[in-house]
Amino acid sequence: MERGGAAALACTFRSSSPSPVSHWRPLLHSRIRPSATARAPHFLLPTTGRRCSQKRFLDTSKGLKRFSLTTSSPFGRPGVSLNDEDLVKDKLLIDCGEDQDCVLDGIVALGKFDALHIGHRELAMHASKSGNPFLLSFVGMAEVLGWEYRPPIVAHCDRKRVLSSWATYCRNVVPLEYQVEFSKVRYLTPHQFVEKLSGDLRIKGVVAGENYRFGYKASGDAAELVKLCEEFGLSAFIVRSVMDTAKRSYNGATPAVNSSDKGQVSSSRVRHALSVGDIEYVSKLLGRKHRLVLTVSEYSFKEQKNITVPKSSMLNMPPADGFYENCELFNGGYLGLCRVVINTETIDIEMKDESSLSTNPFQEDQQLGIEFG
Repeated sequence: MERGGAAALACTFRSSSPSPVSHWRPLLHSRIRPSATARAPHFLLPTTGRRCSQKRFLDTSKGLKRFSLTTSSPFGRPGVSLNDEDLVKDKLLIDCGEDQDCVLDGIVALGKFDALHIGHRELAMHASKSGNPFLLSFVGMAEVLGWEYRPPIVAHCDRKRVLSSWATYCRNVVPLEYQVEFSKVRYLTPHQFVEKLSGDLRIKGVVAGENYRFGYKASGDAAELVKLCEEFGLSAFIVRSVMDTAKRSYNGATPAVNSSDKGQVSSSRVRHALSVGDIEYVSKLLGRKHRLVLTVSEYSFKEQKNITVPKSSMLNMPPADGFYENCELFNGGYLGLCRVVINTETIDIEMKDESSLSTNPFQEDQQLGIEFG
């Protein structure tokens, strides 16, 4: 259990294990001969099979060791002081405070990373093959572009736990995640964006999916990313999309998730599966159980073996209203088996063993989590 006593409920799900492939073949071919000083781009294909707060930015403490797993640690020259307005005015800044060299010489995976699904995990896995793996995503897109608010698929406070579970795919290294304000990069051309990655962050290379778009109005694609990385002496890893092999259909029809859907695993597919309560499908797309994090408040109610929590306490997207069995409840420790009913206004948890709650009093502002298998 991660620090802070984040709680969880768990149901049974068996995920496949990754298996190495015998060789790699290029997905995109470079049309420009790299200079002597530039790192040649690599092209990889995916392998097959194998107390939390509502703070917007992820806590990015580094160097933490957990059992045999280690997190990536930044190294190199001192970062730019964020107190110097002249220096940082036009600089691409990430959410690691004064230490703006936190991704120095690392391999950065580019994307939105809302769901942290198996396609995102694939990018982190390939990043780890060539250096310290980092996820670089952009926050504030909805506010800038005027999109309707949607709750996150993964609670912000739960993302470190999920990334820690990826270490077995990433050479026993836990990928770290950093974020950039979207407003700072919105109007950058593709060339300016890669220039910022190279000059401001001083990374060693990037990893992106074959459908990745970047630059103002998404004008750049994966091929242009490769070309620009060559120009700036960066390695470029373009990874094929992880396809959705489940091919779920409802009432005999496969839903059209969005116009960019080509059958790949996506956050949109995860959202759709949650919205219809297809938990088995959600687990396959995520490669893990979906965890709903709740905050215990003055409006929460506990009696004998039952807990009732208002939906307003949710920190991320729940599955559809309904009845869910074979769950496990944690609150900083294992409490026991339970079943869950999600209603219009409340979430009701019934423990299998009445004694499970007798020695575990809940305090206001503690977190519970419901993990659906």
